[in-house]
Amino acid sequence: MKLLRLARILTIGLRFGLEEFFLGHERVRPLRWLVRATLFWRPLTEPRGMRLRHALEALGPIFVKFGQMLSTRRDLVPLDIADELALLQDRVPPFPSAEAVATLEKLYRKPLAEVFAEFDPTPVASASVAQVHFARLHDGIAVAVKVLRPGIAPVIAHDVSLLYAAAGLVEKLFADGRRLRPREVVAEFEKHLGDELDLMREAANCSQLRRNFRDSPLLLVPGVYWDYCGHDVMVMDRMEGIPVSQIERLREAGIDIPKLAATGVEIFFTQVFRDGFFHADMHPGNILVRPGSRPLPGEADAGLKPVNDQYIALDFGIMGTLTEVDKQYLARNFLAFFRRDYKGVALAHLESGWVPADTRIDELEAAVRAVCEPVFDRPLKDISFGRVLLQLFQASRRFNVEIQPQLVLLQKTLLNIEGLGRQLDPELDLWKTAKPFLERWMNEQLGWRALVKNLQTETPKWAALLPQLPRLAHQALNENRLARVEAGLALMLQQQHARNRWLGVIAGLLAILAAATLYFNLR
Repeated sequence: MKLLRLARILTIGLRFGLEEFFLGHERVRPLRWLVRATLFWRPLTEPRGMRLRHALEALGPIFVKFGQMLSTRRDLVPLDIADELALLQDRVPPFPSAEAVATLEKLYRKPLAEVFAEFDPTPVASASVAQVHFARLHDGIAVAVKVLRPGIAPVIAHDVSLLYAAAGLVEKLFADGRRLRPREVVAEFEKHLGDELDLMREAANCSQLRRNFRDSPLLLVPGVYWDYCGHDVMVMDRMEGIPVSQIERLREAGIDIPKLAATGVEIFFTQVFRDGFFHADMHPGNILVRPGSRPLPGEADAGLKPVNDQYIALDFGIMGTLTEVDKQYLARNFLAFFRRDYKGVALAHLESGWVPADTRIDELEAAVRAVCEPVFDRPLKDISFGRVLLQLFQASRRFNVEIQPQLVLLQKTLLNIEGLGRQLDPELDLWKTAKPFLERWMNEQLGWRALVKNLQTETPKWAALLPQLPRLAHQALNENRLARVEAGLALMLQQQHARNRWLGVIAGLLAILAAATLYFNLR
C-alpha cells in the first residue's frame, strides 16, 4: 500500500517537473542531464509554484491541506511558491450519504428517524476530513450535523509518514534544512490533522469560543448539542447568513462594509490578546455575516436603536492558543512596529529567546530598519502588516532566528484577516485600526489598571495565606532547627568516623610493633 502510494507520488512529481527542487542541490546535480534527457517530452511552461500547486491537487486532499499550511510558512518557502500554495482549495467530492447515516446510527444505536425529525441526505458542505448535513431535532431546533469521512485516518497516517520521509531528505540535502526544522513542521501538521479527526475536540473549541464571545455584538458562535456529539459526529446550531465573500449581497442588505472590515480586525485582536484563544482557519468559507435589524423611520423617531451586523464563525477544527508571555511579546513587537522603534523589535526578539544570546542588537536593529523604512514611506492604508512580518522572517535568517511553532497559526490567521479586510474595504488601514486596541491592552497589562487587576486577582490568595503565616513560620523554624540538628549529627558522625579510622591505624601499628618485639624476644 505504502509502496504504491510512493510510486504514485513520484509519478505525479515527475509529471509536473518537481524534480527541479532536488536536482538543484550539489550532491545530485550530475543526475540533472539524465532526467531531462529521459523526460524531454514534458511541456513544462508553467512557473514552478503553479506546477507544485497542480501536483498537490492531483495527490489528494491531505497534500492540499499540507500545501495550505506550508503557504503560511513564508519564512521557509520562497514567496512565489507561497503565493501559489495560498490558492489551494480544500474541495473534495462528498462521500455517499448512506455512509453518513451509518456513522450516525452507529453512534446513536437507533434509527436516524428516532434522533432527527428531519435529515437532509444531501450535504451542504464537503471537505477532506468531514461533511455537513442539515437536520432538525424533534423539538423543532434546526441544526447542522458534521460527520467525519469514513476511513480517513489510515489515509492520513500513510501520507503523513511519507511527509516525514520527505522532511528527512530536506534536512540532509539542504544547508538550511536543520535550522528550518522540517520534521517539526510535519509534526505540527500531523497534530492539527489529529485535532480535526476528533469532532469532540472541535465541539469543545466551539463551546469555548462561544463562551468567550457570549453576548458579544460582534461575533456569533453556534451552540453545541452535546447529547448528539461523538468523536465522529458534531451537532450544532444551524447558522444562516451571507457569505463574507459575497460583497454585493452585503451591500444590498445595507451593511456598512468599511465598518464590517474594521470589526473583523477588532475580533481578531480580541481573540488573540484578551483570550489567547483564536480561530485559526478564518478563510472566507468559514465566515458568514448576519445583517442587523434596522428600525423603520417611525421606529427610529421613537428611539429604537439598530442591532449591529455580526460575523458568524464556523469550523472550529483548528484553533490557536497563546501564553501570557507570547501575548506580551507580540504586543511589544506590534507597538514597536507602529512607533518605528526598531531597537525595541530587536530587543523583543533577544529577550524572548528567538535569537542566540550573543546576537549583536545593533546589527539586528539595522536589518529590521532595512525592511521597515521603505514600507513606512508609503501611506499606512497601503501597507500590508502581514507582508512586513514575512519580510522580517526572510531578513532574519542570517541571525539564526528560531522558528516558533506556537506562532505559526497566528501568522496564518493574521494574513487571512488582513486579506479579508482588504477584500471588504481596499481602504482599510490595519495599522490605524489595531494601534488603539494594542495600546489599550498594553496599558491594561503594564499600567495602573494592570496593578489593580493583579491586586484583585491576588487578594483572595493573600486572604487565604495570611492566617496561615504564623503556623508556616513556626514550621519553617522547626524545619530549620531540625536541619541544623541533622547537620550537627552528621558532622559528629563524620568526625567520629575520622577518629575511628585514625584509631584503627594506630592500633594496627601497635599490633605490628608488639608482634615484632615478641619475635625478637623469642629469638
